[in-house]
Amino acid sequence: MSSLQSILQTLDSLVWGPPLLLLLVGTGLYLTIRLGLLQIIRLPLALRLVFGRDQGQGKAGDVSSFGALCTALSATIGTGNIVGVATAIKLGGPGALFWMWMAALFGMATKYAECLLAVKYRVQDANGQMAGGPMHYLERGLGSPTLAKLFALFGVGVAFFGIGTFPQVNAISDAMTISFAVPREVTAVVLTLLVALVTLGGLSSIASVSTKVVPFMALFYIVSCLVVLGANLADLPAALGLVISSAFSGTAATGGFVGAGIMLAIQSGVARGVFSNESGLGSAPIAAAAAKTDSCVEQGLVSMTGTFFDTIVICTMTGLVLVVTGAWSSAESGAAMTSLAFSHGINPHVGIYLVSIGLLFFAFTTILGWNYYGERCAEYLLGVKAIKPYRLIYLVLVASGAFLHLDLIWLLADIVNGLMAVPNLIGLIGLRQVIIDETRAFFALRDADDQEPDAQPA
Repeated sequence: MSSLQSILQTLDSLVWGPPLLLLLVGTGLYLTIRLGLLQIIRLPLALRLVFGRDQGQGKAGDVSSFGALCTALSATIGTGNIVGVATAIKLGGPGALFWMWMAALFGMATKYAECLLAVKYRVQDANGQMAGGPMHYLERGLGSPTLAKLFALFGVGVAFFGIGTFPQVNAISDAMTISFAVPREVTAVVLTLLVALVTLGGLSSIASVSTKVVPFMALFYIVSCLVVLGANLADLPAALGLVISSAFSGTAATGGFVGAGIMLAIQSGVARGVFSNESGLGSAPIAAAAAKTDSCVEQGLVSMTGTFFDTIVICTMTGLVLVVTGAWSSAESGAAMTSLAFSHGINPHVGIYLVSIGLLFFAFTTILGWNYYGERCAEYLLGVKAIKPYRLIYLVLVASGAFLHLDLIWLLADIVNGLMAVPNLIGLIGLRQVIIDETRAFFALRDADDQEPDAQPA
């Protein structure tokens, strides 16, 4: 077993090493330049589209644009926003948070591009539902069925054995046992029933739950963080200064922190940032393809706000709480570090419950979102006949997740998740001119309409 773990650790280091991280960030940087800083200049428009009244009435698609975004966010906002940020800062120091921001900035351009392509190349399946994502634009746009099948295979693997099931179920079980003394058996049964009630209803059911739960859980967690930051308001400027200065000078050893150089801050920040917001991995486009919209550019804009909300907002909240309370330099790591920060910032008896409740909601919605991602990938590989067996297998894996040891599974999940990005990024690079042309055509028409003088009455 130890030899297998050693092999997987080596493979994980290769997959998530500098080449993939450079490819992910480099693709985002290239798109940022070619699209003219679209993620910054057009962000106000994107936010208006997210919260606007027009949610796709009368347009092709299965769920509203907001529902598609919430479905994507349900899978994206997860334990990484609590545990992943703590892990990044534990390894790279406070400066890692700055590099998470940079990964998110360029990642917004990547998320825009992949979700634009998802809508442009989507198709209607045998059940009359919209199907899209990297597997479809790799086949129909790039002309590579082989890369499309590889992506779908990795997607099913991540849903079954990675992010979708075991780590999330285990996080929920741990939270319920430690904070509320609920036996794992009870958690497993209740969780499986809840997941079954939602997922057996398909995308419309998942989107319906996501549009209610995702805004609530995000608001709950952000308010909790703001309470901590408000209580430590005088220390906030120094904390921000430490984040920025250590991003370019490294962080000296202090307390339980062993010290980190600039490269470690960059690597840990970028890796955890990408892992948290999933920009470039190809997961969010699967949900985006189901949106009720007649504009691939508009859906790309809506979808890119997912990276903004996930990393620029929620991960920033976690990171600042860790730094301003001093928990980052403690001997704790992961969820324990975040719990310590909230305990110091609010109340020792309240802090642990806030983190546990946050983990509970974040992990549950990730299970729902990845159920849909894996389902679409399974359908692409085997047709609509694979949907029901896929859902049943998924439920069995959810039920068993509370009782498994995750050392090897986390490594396997990390590897397969990273492998998803490779065919997707090849697709983005190969279809870059399509992305640029669609964007220019949309904004040329929109800007022309905006400049047109109002018609005068006769």
